[in-house]
Amino acid sequence: MYIMMFITIIIIMLSIIIMLIASTLSKKEIENREKSSPFECGFDPKSSARMPFSLRFFLIAVIFLIFDVEIALLLPMTIIIMSSSIFSWFIISMSFLFILLIGLYHEWIQGSLNWAN
Repeated sequence: MYIMMFITIIIIMLSIIIMLIASTLSKKEIENREKSSPFECGFDPKSSARMPFSLRFFLIAVIFLIFDVEIALLLPMTIIIMSSSIFSWFIISMSFLFILLIGLYHEWIQGSLNWAN
């Protein structure tokens, strides 16, 4: 029992020492303006590289990914129909589709699906 506690303490101490050494060696000392600027084939950039990102585009992309995953969950339901009872398959499929339709309706009401206002 004492050997396990001793080994655990040694491992924790060794981990802390390695993390401290890694954090001190990985620090950047000098912040250079040229290194932090965007690289455009050796020329000065024409405009700021930190362009504002369209939040509407991000929201549409996230909604697309969510519905893409939902379609990936719907496709195996056609294969499962042969190996399960029709009644249980129907109840599970309809409840899943109902939840998806509620989510779509909520996004539609919130205006998330409108690209331009």
